[in-house]
Amino acid sequence: MPKVKVMIGNEQKKIKLPKGLRPLVRKCCQAVLAAENFDNPAEVSVLFVDNERIHQLNKLYRNKDKSTDVLSFPLGENGVYDINNETGAYLLGDVVISIETALKQAKIYDHSLEREVGFLTVHSMLHLLGYDHETTPLEAARMHEKEEMILEELGLTRDKEFSEIR
Repeated sequence: MPKVKVMIGNEQKKIKLPKGLRPLVRKCCQAVLAAENFDNPAEVSVLFVDNERIHQLNKLYRNKDKSTDVLSFPLGENGVYDINNETGAYLLGDVVISIETALKQAKIYDHSLEREVGFLTVHSMLHLLGYDHETTPLEAARMHEKEEMILEELGLTRDKEFSEIR
């Protein structure tokens, strides 16, 4: 199983992060790398922010003047990544999640916040590995299928609560 170091930060104060959220994010990152047969050590940064901050980042980096649920900032291209000279780990990139939007979407889709954050983490990790659902409908379907397979393996299906998978 690949070794992944996940640095998790929380820049927002509006929503208290549930106790098991950080380990869940780490498990999701690990699961994506395992599903993709990514055997190299890796580093990923995950940052929780509020809607205002993700709006700023979305406008700055994607020229979209609105908030969103998650942003991915890949550091590699076509499977080529920078390497941390001290650790030898591949630097995959950064994930930014709006916890406000995640909570809102969890309510809309009638599932737990943990399931929503799990989905957003898996989705972004696939982006960091080169998947892009905005290129073609086939690529979107491929990415969605991969997301659902990984979430199923993690026990984060749409109809299961987080407490059932601990």
